[in-house]
Amino acid sequence: MSVFSSSVPSAVSPSAIVARLRAAGCVFAEDEAELLVSTARTPAELAAMVERRAAGEPLQHVLGWAEFCGLRVVVEPGVFVPRPRTEFLIGQAAALAPGLPGPPVILDLCCGSGAAGAALAAGLEPGLEGVELHAVDVDPAAVRCARRNLAALPLRPGGTLTSRVYQGDLYDPLPASLLGRVDLAIASPPYVPSGSIVLLPSEARLHEPLMALDGGGDGLDVVRRVIAGAPRWLAPGGHLLVETSKGQAGATAEAVARAGLAVRVASSDELDATAVIGTRP
Repeated sequence: MSVFSSSVPSAVSPSAIVARLRAAGCVFAEDEAELLVSTARTPAELAAMVERRAAGEPLQHVLGWAEFCGLRVVVEPGVFVPRPRTEFLIGQAAALAPGLPGPPVILDLCCGSGAAGAALAAGLEPGLEGVELHAVDVDPAAVRCARRNLAALPLRPGGTLTSRVYQGDLYDPLPASLLGRVDLAIASPPYVPSGSIVLLPSEARLHEPLMALDGGGDGLDVVRRVIAGAPRWLAPGGHLLVETSKGQAGATAEAVARAGLAVRVASSDELDATAVIGTRP
């Protein structure tokens, strides 16, 4: 239902919103204005949302949700916004699922809002029958979002999904019962070198948690820890998929090989996405 009526101030008319966003530097002002109008419940709320966006807050934080792999996921202010490039990682993981011996046990590390794990589970065929999904993040706000998103994950008729979200550092909070049982471990860890954080768009630098962006000196501090810990948790034939950049793919692949996993690199020029995939023998 539209929030507009004959009594709505001209400041929140569609044309005024587009002009305000365009003046603030929003490249897709028309599209963003449409989303804001469709989300706001009152003219006052719409006006406040427009000002938040014009001030540089990420659109997804203003809306309260992001679209990812066809799902609408909750994204609270201060939580990392899932990127379209990560959809490539999910596609690579989903393509491996048919080769598994049974319903997969999925582990989503550095899960943020839980979008990646939710999208992977939701996209599996034949649905969520018997799937286990475990997600981990160190940030309490991210864990809160992930719990909401996994609880709201739509089930297909007859599907079953067991999911749990843990707060803690990578593998630390996981139960010992998961050791050697994970079929698909996915991770979109921070991989921006510390010195390059200043080059990121202000939306990310000012409104997303630094811990979700800063990967240390060469960007691979957390990536290496993800890889080093994976072999203990992967099932025989299980896969680890790590998102990284094209320039970091070589060093990431070397770390995967050193961990004793068979390694390959997959990339998409269209999405500017790179995934390093390790498989436990």
